Amino acid sequence: MWAVSSGTLALLAWLLPDFRIESPQGGSLTQIAVTAAVGAGAFGVLSALVWPLIVRALLLVPALVLGALVFFLNGSVLLVAFRVTPGGPGGVAPATAVVIAAVMSAASSATSTALAVRDDAAYGRRLARLAGRRAQHAGELPPPDGPGTVFLQLDGVGHDVLRDALTGSPPTMPTLAGWLGATHRLTAWRTDWSSQTGASQLAILHGSNHDVPAFRWYEKDTGQFMVCNRPSSAAELERRAVARTGSPGLLADDGASRGNLFSGGAEQSALVMSVAVRAGTFSRSRTGYFAYFSDPANAVRTAWSFTAEVCREIVQSTASRLRGDRPRIKRGGLYPMLRAFATVVERDVAVAAVVGDMLAGRRVVYADLVAYDEVAHHSGPHSRDARKVLARLDRSVRLVADAARHAPRPYRIVLLSDHGQSGGETFEGAYGTTLRDLVREGCELAGGAPARGRRRAARRRGGAEARAAARSALRRPERGRRAEEQEREGPPSEPIVLASGNLGLVAFPDIEGRATLEEVERRCPRLLPTLTSHPGVGFVLVRGERGPLVLGPDGGTHELASGLVTGPDPLAPFGPGAVDAVLRADAFRHTADLMINSTVHPLTGAVHAFEEQAGSHGGLGGPQSRPFLLAPVELPLRDEPLVGAEALHTLFREWLAPARRVASCPAPAVPAPSTPPAAAAAPPVAVTPAARESSTTG
Repeated sequence: MWAVSSGTLALLAWLLPDFRIESPQGGSLTQIAVTAAVGAGAFGVLSALVWPLIVRALLLVPALVLGALVFFLNGSVLLVAFRVTPGGPGGVAPATAVVIAAVMSAASSATSTALAVRDDAAYGRRLARLAGRRAQHAGELPPPDGPGTVFLQLDGVGHDVLRDALTGSPPTMPTLAGWLGATHRLTAWRTDWSSQTGASQLAILHGSNHDVPAFRWYEKDTGQFMVCNRPSSAAELERRAVARTGSPGLLADDGASRGNLFSGGAEQSALVMSVAVRAGTFSRSRTGYFAYFSDPANAVRTAWSFTAEVCREIVQSTASRLRGDRPRIKRGGLYPMLRAFATVVERDVAVAAVVGDMLAGRRVVYADLVAYDEVAHHSGPHSRDARKVLARLDRSVRLVADAARHAPRPYRIVLLSDHGQSGGETFEGAYGTTLRDLVREGCELAGGAPARGRRRAARRRGGAEARAAARSALRRPERGRRAEEQEREGPPSEPIVLASGNLGLVAFPDIEGRATLEEVERRCPRLLPTLTSHPGVGFVLVRGERGPLVLGPDGGTHELASGLVTGPDPLAPFGPGAVDAVLRADAFRHTADLMINSTVHPLTGAVHAFEEQAGSHGGLGGPQSRPFLLAPVELPLRDEPLVGAEALHTLFREWLAPARRVASCPAPAVPAPSTPPAAAAAPPVAVTPAARESSTTG
């Protein structure tokens, strides 16, 4: 490493016109080489000693700004190194120093990769050293009691998508393929009607997602718009769940929450939305970034990967456009950077935090890896782009499993998803109109509230979920309310129309409480017929005099309270669990006046998102309601199906119970033959003390 850095420094001195290396005794090649070696060595030593102090001093700087400052700070360290190097160039321009430091860091990173054969192995050792230094500063911890559990949430990965990725030839995810049937078993579970991260993760971590009807909704009693990935909304939803259950959450007992919307009651949290707005804890919620970027090698690795991901997205979107892929949505503007943030920065920081938690011996860790979900929204859940993301997520899981061998306690690794994704053409792309325009058309035909200037509904920007996380990292104030605030500027009688994937919500803000069928018909007599007769609308939920009523095409109705069905059952295409899911959501206080679900293709499971998304989730229909659970075989599963995210919380509570914590764990299993020997995954089950000692020898 030192030799390569010295050679790189000498080469740059030869290439750059304003950068020269001279020795005190003259200009012989030997003496110049010695000067270059001293300068490179000083740079390496200063980077190791000074860099963590710089990061700690800049704790209040936004995380992404710190990532951008990596090269400039490296340049500053290099200038100091030149100052202390005899005969070193003291008059180097700051811009040149930045370039030199960046090239030297890149050369060092490339050399480390080549020497270690596998970049992930070297990367894992750096994370282990970093976590070890933090543990030494924290002092001696009491010995752990029993095995720990790591929950890795692969956001948006449906059961069928994962199964195909594990059983293909060759498998897209070889690490998990080696676990399947050997140490882990795969099962599916069913989400609630609101099949999205906010509802699922709130129930998994806090035991209740009551009164979460969608990803975004309007609350009449407060006049506020709730959005699950908005920090203030996430904090309020967590507060409500804790008040309802009386429990702080799944992670309250020596747990850590990483990259999630909610804390789960964990004392250790990083990149958690609900924590970002708490008084006095904003910096703590972002410490995951600084713990990761405190190692310059990590910073350089992520910076290069970030750049590569931006280029990858530009190439892939261009290829998709040339191929004429459908559905296809706009992927320009800032989206390439937002995708890179979700698939690189958030992934690397979350994985590093999980490795640190394991090496610190924490009892339970829950982390959300959002990479697949972000790409599938824009490229489609079965696209080549999304499959490549799955392969990179497999490497991240392998890195976590490798770290388990060096942890002070055995760890059980549980993988799960919060929902799936359903592909399909957008509602606007298929029918040339938006849901908002359709609702206004229904009101206009009745002489109801006029549409304001026939303006088109503002498109929801791509990368909404990654955008919220990026804004939090940048310490930017909450945004994304613009379209909702415009709704409140209109006449009070004009309905508010919101979308959560293929689930649409309509609220009449001037009607107190939940509007009834009769009130809607008096206000807009043609609205419900306009909606139910549209080929892109599967069903509409409205509250009638006799209780909740589901209206569908061809005059079909389903009275949920009595079970009476007239005409074609509008819920039949959505499977046997649709009735219970819709009936449960109807009881929520903030369920919208009208809840509109798009149609679903009976064979492909395709739906029509009311947002600009090639892959969507949030309502009923297709694979979005069928996520997966991949758990160690020693953790028991119930005989009955897992229905609703609250059922997962109950199951996980049983797994984390004290009686099961002290239970013995089986010995590690041999990876499946499909996993290459060089990339063999560490067994995802317990590691015996003897095995742990042998694995760390040397």
